[in-house]
Amino acid sequence: MSTLTDRYVWAAVRSIPEKQRGELEPELRGLIADTTDAQREKGVSDADIERATLLELGDPVRLAAGYTERPLQLIGPRYYLDWLRLLKLLLVIVVPIAALGAALGRLLSGGDVGDVFGALFVTAIGVAVHLSFWVTLVFALVERGGVQRIKTPGDGPLLEWTPDSLPQLPAPAARRQSLVELILGLVFLAVFAGWFVWQQFNSFLTDADGTPIPVLEPALWSGWMYWFLGLIVLEGVFAVWVYQRGRMTMGLATLNLFMNIAFTVPAVWLLLTGQLINQEFLDAIPDTDADFDTAMSYALPVIAFIVIGVAVWDVIDGYIKAWRSRNVSDTAGE
Repeated sequence: MSTLTDRYVWAAVRSIPEKQRGELEPELRGLIADTTDAQREKGVSDADIERATLLELGDPVRLAAGYTERPLQLIGPRYYLDWLRLLKLLLVIVVPIAALGAALGRLLSGGDVGDVFGALFVTAIGVAVHLSFWVTLVFALVERGGVQRIKTPGDGPLLEWTPDSLPQLPAPAARRQSLVELILGLVFLAVFAGWFVWQQFNSFLTDADGTPIPVLEPALWSGWMYWFLGLIVLEGVFAVWVYQRGRMTMGLATLNLFMNIAFTVPAVWLLLTGQLINQEFLDAIPDTDADFDTAMSYALPVIAFIVIGVAVWDVIDGYIKAWRSRNVSDTAGE
């Protein structure tokens, strides 16, 4: 079980270049040991001494930046970390909600593929720009206006740092397992994306001229196919991102929720409205009598149910992993 000290050192060294970590870690542990001795001389009990030591040292990212002489600027050293964390949080939560809401609204209002894409990208870019501008402006005004903090009128951060916010240490065994999951996931996504392209030019059914008949409706290449391929690429980037962080978080699980919605909703809608499967492909299947048509009428809702079920399970699994990571982190801090 990891200690708060281990998690503190990990949080500090992961924010600097890897080649400097070997030098910084022993220095940090030495500083923590010296500070612990000072806390013990002050009469702090052994049960509270580790937390008191880390509270005195403060934010590990800020401490690491001081050791490596890495400036925390743009807004300014006092507010930089507060600005960066708040902006990241807002971009991850607000931008996907606003963009998907605009796209869904345009889709339900009868807009075509171009309208949906336009609403999605314009809203996402507009919201991201506005968030970045207004958050930056507020922090700049606070710093330059000499606004005093409510809790700590000195140079401490706006968002008070505590050891409870330390990240969980990545377990080596779990790391190896997540690497296997990452590789398998990326291989699956590559095969899935490759099939989208492959089926357009290869099929076991051909027309009278011997031209392969695609399984998916060729008209999808006017817009929706690029949407799905883009989401597959985004899913791959997301998987790598989660692996690099070493764990799933509630914010990442929520982002995974929106990506599943962005893929599943249009896919199911296209399937049930007859716009996903190429009708020419169905007509070319031998012995397409009334029984086959009846079977297809039952099969399509079943396929839609399976697609929705897979998406729901992926979302639930993401939140379970995030909850377990947080639970392990809380336990390690006890």
